[in-house]
Amino acid sequence: MTVMETTGTRTDICAAPPQQNRRPDGEDRYTISEVVAFTGLTAHTLRWYERIGLMPHIDRSHTGQRRYSNRDLDWLDLVGKLRLTGMPVADMVRYAELVREGDHTYVERFELLRTTREDVLARIDELRGTLAVLDRKISFYADAGHALASERSR
Repeated sequence: MTVMETTGTRTDICAAPPQQNRRPDGEDRYTISEVVAFTGLTAHTLRWYERIGLMPHIDRSHTGQRRYSNRDLDWLDLVGKLRLTGMPVADMVRYAELVREGDHTYVERFELLRTTREDVLARIDELRGTLAVLDRKISFYADAGHALASERSR
């Protein structure tokens, strides 16, 4: 069972629509180097995600090489979004565990994501304040530059 599957009738869908240039489901067996090209992650990072339980089950070829599916790529997209939120790796691993445990963990998953959302909104507010300061400074220097240019042209 992949990280994306649950035991009930619903699945935990990922953050973004499927990427272009993917193989059809059933024929979607990507090598680690193909996944590196799709995601921009390193092979080391992909193996680490597997080791820590963030990507717990990656199918293998008959020779033992990892084979990723479209669902795995979707999951990696979600993990990338969670990383951008600043969510700690331990919380991402906990979220992955909850997804694998099934539908009865919806409340805990909801709380984990809600808390992360609150953190993101607080950071956005902080960044808006920072942006306002930058805008004021840029405006100041633009005005000062125009004034200097006018003085020089006299």
